[in-house]
Amino acid sequence: MILVRSVLFNILFYGFTLLVGVFGLPAFLIGPRAVRAVSRFWSRTLVAMARVVAGIDVDLRGVENLPKGPAIVAAKHQSAWETLYFTELLDAPAAVLKEELVRAPVIGPYMRAMDMIPVDRKAGASALRRMVDKAREAVAVGRPILIFPQGTRVAPGVVAPYHPGTAALYVGLGVPVIPVALNSGMYWSRNAFWKRPGRIVVEFLPAIPPGLDRKAFMAQLQDTLETATARLEAEARGEAPR
Repeated sequence: MILVRSVLFNILFYGFTLLVGVFGLPAFLIGPRAVRAVSRFWSRTLVAMARVVAGIDVDLRGVENLPKGPAIVAAKHQSAWETLYFTELLDAPAAVLKEELVRAPVIGPYMRAMDMIPVDRKAGASALRRMVDKAREAVAVGRPILIFPQGTRVAPGVVAPYHPGTAALYVGLGVPVIPVALNSGMYWSRNAFWKRPGRIVVEFLPAIPPGLDRKAFMAQLQDTLETATARLEAEARGEAPR
């Protein structure tokens, strides 16, 4: 059954993405708001497909901690699922992403039109400065910043370093950082064809207020995210009560 669900979902995922990418092109003539509407329709539909076809549902916790103004949403990243979900959940987020994505076919033009924040990982300090400048423009118009502090998808239980980009945004923008723990990799694995039925938990944790020094902030962010994520992974394994 999991094989059938996984095959069907992957066919629908790529087919639907191609269809929306092509038929959504007229939105570019209207403007960024229309492009964002197409993107949210795409993400909302795929999240629903994951629920209906693959049996992957979501349990959203910490709703009271959702950003109500300019903030940095610093989330764990275990699968492609959360990139879909955050596009639907957050209000016009400016996502920090690798530069290759804005050059990708089909989705690249949408990323550029929605004014995301591409980062050239090989550019070093200059890339961080450009990232902060672009994030400052987004915050000025009330958009939340979405960043994955480890920079890439990390499988459950794997230890991976936290990159300096989140600290650069925290110091440079002076807005709260909202950590987000999740356990999506237990059901939609990193780069995996297989999709396992279950309930992904996404937990928005209390904000880290501005004002900490860089080192103290990163220590608190990492401890908060790793502790909460380990708890959610254990819950998914049935090792902790809900």
